[in-house]
Amino acid sequence: MFSKLLMLFLLMRIAASEGDDDFIYNGFHRSDNMSLDSAAEITSNGLLQLTNSAHQKGLAFYPIPLHFKTSRGESQSFSTNFVFAIMPTYPNVTSYGAAFVISPSKDFPGAQPSEYMGIFNPKNISNPSNHIAAIEFDTVGDPQFHDIDGNHVGVDINDLVSIRSAPAAYYSNISGRFKNISLTSGEPMHVWVEYNGAQNQLNVTLSPIKLPKPDRPLLSLMVNLSSIVLDDAYIGFSSSTRAASVSHYILGWSFKMNGQAQALDLLHLPKLPRIGPKKKSEFLTIGLPIIVLISTLAIISAVGLIIRRKIKFAEVLEDWEREYGTHRFSYKDLFMATKGFTDRELLGVGGFGRVYRGVLLTSKIEVAVKRVSHDSRQGIREFISEIMSLGHLRHRNLVQLLGYCRRKKELLLVYDYMPNGSLDKLLFDNPNSMLGWSGRFRVIKGVASGLLYLHEEWEQVVLHRDIKASNVLLDSEMNGRLGDFGLARLYDHGTDPQTTRMVGTFGYLAPELTRTGKATTSTDVFAFGAFMLEVACGRGPIDSSLPGDEEILVEWVAGCWRRGTILAAADPKLVLDYAVEEMDLVLKLGLLCSHPLSAERPSMRQVMQFLDGDAPLPDLSSDDLGAAILEVGHYEGFDDLHLSYPSSLEQGFASTRSIQESVLSGGR
Repeated sequence: MFSKLLMLFLLMRIAASEGDDDFIYNGFHRSDNMSLDSAAEITSNGLLQLTNSAHQKGLAFYPIPLHFKTSRGESQSFSTNFVFAIMPTYPNVTSYGAAFVISPSKDFPGAQPSEYMGIFNPKNISNPSNHIAAIEFDTVGDPQFHDIDGNHVGVDINDLVSIRSAPAAYYSNISGRFKNISLTSGEPMHVWVEYNGAQNQLNVTLSPIKLPKPDRPLLSLMVNLSSIVLDDAYIGFSSSTRAASVSHYILGWSFKMNGQAQALDLLHLPKLPRIGPKKKSEFLTIGLPIIVLISTLAIISAVGLIIRRKIKFAEVLEDWEREYGTHRFSYKDLFMATKGFTDRELLGVGGFGRVYRGVLLTSKIEVAVKRVSHDSRQGIREFISEIMSLGHLRHRNLVQLLGYCRRKKELLLVYDYMPNGSLDKLLFDNPNSMLGWSGRFRVIKGVASGLLYLHEEWEQVVLHRDIKASNVLLDSEMNGRLGDFGLARLYDHGTDPQTTRMVGTFGYLAPELTRTGKATTSTDVFAFGAFMLEVACGRGPIDSSLPGDEEILVEWVAGCWRRGTILAAADPKLVLDYAVEEMDLVLKLGLLCSHPLSAERPSMRQVMQFLDGDAPLPDLSSDDLGAAILEVGHYEGFDDLHLSYPSSLEQGFASTRSIQESVLSGGR
């Protein structure tokens, strides 16, 4: 009586914890109440062992029948996955395999081992009244059952002649091909059997346990189980052996009706027994000397690597630099961030260095790293001091300078990364991503706002000294940001700048630089004027490929203005898609900012007032500007360059070009 009550309790526990149509075994316990027959048993470490000797059969079934049909008599969908292993006692000696079975009964009276898999016998095989469906994992090629080989997977219906079979293999998600696998390798294998009742589709998938489920099944076929499997049916496993001794194991099993079976906990499945005697250890005679040798070589290599890395990442770090604290980056961090300054991370190459994209490993911040050579004769301490002062600049239209690194004769400047690159790339190099007029006008106003901040609104006056389209970068929202402060200089408000070394880019140099070599806010305004014309006209300030009267941008725009056709200078790529008032303003303001006389140029505050519409742009007079050009020839060094006085506006700007050519050939 007690045993019957205990049996009832166990059955109720299984049904309550798992559900009649949903269960999972991550290993097995003797209290699980599996229905075992013949040689089948549960080992002490949790393996479901079907056979372990010759001439055996083993059967193991879930103890409760499952409902495989709907109320309309149609087969329900189901999913199961299990891990099994076939372990021959002796290598290359095969026996019969195992099968996953759906049967109206868990008892098979008269069933024979060997070729009949423990579920059939010569009299009932191929009988439709069996109502048995099975997935066989066969390790013998038996001619009487038309087996394709001695290592295959097949789908059996009331018979051991498979309706569909394939050599044991799994689909590699990496190579995209099926790879053969030995069922008798002794290694655990993972199987998924999935049936779609609505589509009558059966899929069987096989894989080594160490790999994820393949994307493609080994077998996929259409079969209607509603006429084969009865409503109440049992599920389980069968196996058989012949003369050879072979062990069949189930390590874990999961099943679900009308849904996806739970995944097995592969890391905690029971371990398979070891085959054969334990190998004698050769550690002391062979392993230990090899380990000692390898360890010695590893230590030597590690010491050498440390020395090489110290040499590779050696930096110049003087006592006075310690005051800059977090503004100083280590060369190693920048090297790792840019993946060794590889060409794949190269953003661009300019006259003053190469710029790389990088991601700082600790903060994951994207940065742009510019590598430039520095000359100690320029006063590196003063230069670094100014660079770090620029690191305190904060404006939405300036690229943030984050810090620097100094190594040997190289200086690395670290900036915020601008994902949309430099403006010149968008204007000239990428016709498919042409920037429209509204975007260009917004960029012009943004750069003007940033330049006003540098000239008047920060605690010191900052001269940028290299304003041009390639130094204007676009952030993620396509806002223009003035960057590259490698040539910038600072001085206090109310004092005169002390710079006497001429730097800049041909086409953006103010004419007075040839005489004084002194950069001022007015020389920045001149460069900004050339920049405005560059953005509006869609071409650089100097283009030798164009006819002589169009080669110099400022000169050509001035000619259009004198002839009353200034809008003809607008970028033809815009296809007249621009605001006429804004284009007219930008072209005329560009000429005013590029005035040959520095005193006639507006300040950046006035420029912002003109761009915002807060002040009207003063009328330009061709005669007045021509007279100004004559004045600049006398007062700003035209005579020293042996240039004739200009007699027209166009000649005046041509004289400005001659000054820049002189600067380019000898002034620098």
